Amino acid sequence: MSNGTLYIVGTPIGNLEDLSIRAARVLREADLIAAEDTRSAKTLLSHVDAMGPVNPARTVMSFFEGNEAGRTGELIGALAAGKRVAVISEAGMPGVSDPGERAVSGAIAIGARVEVIPGPSAALAALIGSGLSSDRFTFLGFPPREQGARRELFGSLRDEIATMIFYEAPDRVADTLSDLAAAFGADRRASLGRELTKVYEEHVRGTLGELMARYAKEPPRGECTLVVDGGAGASPEIDIEAELKKLLDAGLGPRDAAARLVIVTGKPRRHLYQLALSLRGETK
Repeated sequence: MSNGTLYIVGTPIGNLEDLSIRAARVLREADLIAAEDTRSAKTLLSHVDAMGPVNPARTVMSFFEGNEAGRTGELIGALAAGKRVAVISEAGMPGVSDPGERAVSGAIAIGARVEVIPGPSAALAALIGSGLSSDRFTFLGFPPREQGARRELFGSLRDEIATMIFYEAPDRVADTLSDLAAAFGADRRASLGRELTKVYEEHVRGTLGELMARYAKEPPRGECTLVVDGGAGASPEIDIEAELKKLLDAGLGPRDAAARLVIVTGKPRRHLYQLALSLRGETK
């Protein structure tokens, strides 16, 4: 028996009318559907199944971040048995900040066919709606939750010339905007897309400073995608030792001095902290 086919199916990010005819057919014909959220899958499949005949042997299984590693083996087993396996996210494209990458790698490893069924993407919808340049862009997914790691990331992107796209949870938008403004400057252009393709879709455009002020006290509602304009290229060189010395001379401790420079240098906090300790030792 030959291997089956793995279908990576893009699903609507809000509006069910965005589901393609091809995606609907694949989901009706699949033998197994691996769904990131089985509850949202039930709603989607009710919509899909109303369009035509359904494979009576079709089954749906849970496939999310917490069980992806273990369940991938089951998917590969089904493919090895010649089954048609479809992977869907709660919304959007599997494998893009959602489970799917392991399934594709496993399918390739056994020589199974992989078909990607294109679908809606919050990143692209937000990018086009932002009005910022789409000639060159980079998708960066969800920024780290921990502030230090997030600041390191943004500091490392200070010389990025491409338009940057981030996903973010509503309750973390204010902190993320604050760190972005600290890294890139409050006057950097940006846009926040929320509730994309839904009734209350909104693109809030402005500078990072303006967006930061808007969401400082009240977080946006719904799923959010941040789009940030790229920079001009290489930033002026920063004399890290000199800047650390200034901060230490101003009374900051090594830990706080290192934290101040993370976001403007992109250097690891541990590296800056060790350097600050060394410098403080030299000035004693």
